Amino acid sequence: MTYSIVARDPETGRLGVAVQSHWFSVGSVVSWGEAGVGVVATQSFAERSYGPLGLELMRRGRSAPEALEALVQADADREVRQVAFVDASGRVGVHTGRNCIREFGHVEGDGFSVQANMMERGTVWDEMAGAYLAAEGDLPGRLMAALAAAQAQGGDVRGMQSAALLVVEAHPTGTEWGDRVIDLRVEDHATPVDELGRVLRLWRAYGHAERAEELELVGELDAAMRERTTSLAMQPDHPELAFWAAVAMARSGRLDDARRTMATAHADGPGWAELLRRIVDDGQVELEEGAVKALMEDES
Repeated sequence: MTYSIVARDPETGRLGVAVQSHWFSVGSVVSWGEAGVGVVATQSFAERSYGPLGLELMRRGRSAPEALEALVQADADREVRQVAFVDASGRVGVHTGRNCIREFGHVEGDGFSVQANMMERGTVWDEMAGAYLAAEGDLPGRLMAALAAAQAQGGDVRGMQSAALLVVEAHPTGTEWGDRVIDLRVEDHATPVDELGRVLRLWRAYGHAERAEELELVGELDAAMRERTTSLAMQPDHPELAFWAAVAMARSGRLDDARRTMATAHADGPGWAELLRRIVDDGQVELEEGAVKALMEDES
């Protein structure tokens, strides 16, 4: 009893699923994806096997419509199912059984499908499609726009509980963890779509911090500092991001900036000061005595 969207980004080829339901841990049930293969949303008295079996059929060369049709025809309970596939070429297959709990329906478009059942209003899927098509930016942001539009129409008649966002690469990278661009879940929350949006923004900020670490390891410190600054601008009150940005600032001689930035970490608790002592004492980070003093200045 869920609303969801499956889609392929025509620019990057990445594939994604986003979903919300009044059901605990909906992402572990509804959302399935494999880089270079496709994505699946299986819902309405959800039969999880549509996920792995659908991906297997698409991996073997079946198109999304062909794979879905094969599984639907073999399912004795198909009239209570709602399932959508998108394959790596952007072909779409979607099935909404006639015995789903109303309000229910779906909209299929170029490289995407939105579907919903047990909704407060019968406007949800049209609004989701419109929001996805009108949204700008990357695939995760467009998927989130569809979820927000569904909730604005009332969403699940029971209310809200959990949400998930899964995005996989257009082509396999050679590692399972590399294939998954985003795998975020809100398992139990009063406003899961809003919370998923917050977590996505944090994921973006951490992405810049991770790129900064990679650049620091190869000595590209100016580029790394730009990434740190971007990360901090996105989440200015986050102690972890502030801590490492402050350390980088101190290493580059920007002691006033480092002091102000480290104050955010100190305000979060004494553990950050202890961490600074350890990484300096153990040699993980080289800092002059004056830089350490500046970073410790607002320790409480």
